[in-house]
Order: sequence, then C-alpha cells, then structure tokens
Amino acid sequence: MLKNLSRAAGWYFNTCTTFNRFIGTGSAKNNNKMVKFLTQTEAINVDKDLFDKYKFSVDQLMELAGQSCAIAVAKTYPMVNSTKARVLVCCGPGNNGGDGLVCARHLKLFGYHPEVYYPKKTTNKLYENLLHQCRENDILVIDDVKGIKDTKEYSVIVDGLFGFSFKPPVRSEFVSIVDLLKTTATRIFSIDIPSGWDVESGPPEEGIKPDALISLTAPKICAKFFEGKFHYLGGRFVPKKLEEEYNLQLPEYPGTELVVLL
Repeated sequence: MLKNLSRAAGWYFNTCTTFNRFIGTGSAKNNNKMVKFLTQTEAINVDKDLFDKYKFSVDQLMELAGQSCAIAVAKTYPMVNSTKARVLVCCGPGNNGGDGLVCARHLKLFGYHPEVYYPKKTTNKLYENLLHQCRENDILVIDDVKGIKDTKEYSVIVDGLFGFSFKPPVRSEFVSIVDLLKTTATRIFSIDIPSGWDVESGPPEEGIKPDALISLTAPKICAKFFEGKFHYLGGRFVPKKLEEEYNLQLPEYPGTELVVLL
C-alpha cells in the first residue's frame, strides 16, 4: 500500500531505517560506527545551517520529517483491521507539532484514522495551512484534552508536543496531556524528543515511556535513555558537508534495512 501511494505521488527518497541495527550487532555495513548523539546546542546549530547555509525551507524539512514519521508509524504498527487503525496525534505549537500535523495527513492517506489533539494553535501561516490540510482530509481536530476519548480506543498515540528546544518544566496548558501520556496503557510513538524529557539529561523521575522513538536528522543525547522497542532515524536530508562538519557519522542505508518510497 505504501509503495503504491508513493509511486502515485512520484516520491523517491529514503525516509527511515531501524536505528538499533547500526549501534548493535548485525550485518549492516555501518554497524561498526557509533552514530553521534547531538547536544541541544548542536541540534539547534544543525537546523540553523540547514536553513541559512543550505537554504532548506521550514515547510520543506517539515514535510520530509513528518512523512518519515508516518512511514515509521505504519512500519511499526501495521493495520490489522479498521479498529486497529485509529491513531491519536498530539501536536504542540512548535516544529514538532508541525511534524505531527504532516504525519497525521500521511497516515490518513495510508488508510489509518488519525485524530489530532492540538490545544495551542499558532497564527503562523505554515501551521495554519497544515491544519487546514488535515481538516480538508476529514481528520478530527480536538482542542481540549477532555475531548480525547478513552485512549484504549487508539492503537498508538503519536507524541509531537515538544521538540529539542524544550526546557522543563512543562507549561501549564500541556500538563494535562503529558499526565495522560504518563498513565495511558496505549503505546506511544514519540517524535524526536519524548515530551517532558530534557533534551540532554533525559526523562524526569516519572516521565512518559514511549514504545517507539523516531530521531530526526540525528539522535539527541536524551535518546540514550530510551528503553522502548523501536528506534528509528528519519528525516534524512543532511548534506554530506554538514554531516562531516558535525561528525554526525550517519549510517548509510543498506537496501535491506530501508523503508523506501518508490
């Protein structure tokens, strides 16, 4: 299904690959290299260089990142039947929230039934357009945490609340949703940074415990504390020169380890 959708759209690029293959044992050709984990400052500087030096636009990178998130969700939690296709996508006001909105739209195209929780909207035109695209694709948008149905009704919750610019504590308007993520039995798929975690020191004493994590561009230091089942590396758009400048040591993609859109 994903391959057919991708062919129809004319996409041809690599989106994400199982990360643990490259830091553990196995036959992947780059498994002898340890991928670098970025500090908060390094992550900010890499993004700045992508925008300023290499002239990527925010919406361009957000589309690639959000699509890679959707691919990883579909790879990790494939649909069994319609009751297993319901996904709650929790979006914050920043770039991670934008990634979540893109992810929800692609999940809808893949046949899932996403719902978006988006409590704090921004007047930025890019985010307004992304939200409009979700609504035009008949994706339910929930404004208040009280509008979230029993989380057991969802096969997975996508956590796109906070990105690598987050610094504790959690702001008051997001406390209720973070508390919900802490207590739910539904599997959580976190985008780049599990919400509520410090980007470098990791989870608080009672932080959320995602089942899956997708690191974007390169993993951040907090990913060392991740204890879930699935860790992906997605949003592969780093120019080789930039990779070398920051010594990212990003793995090449051997064909058998890829989710490839053809």
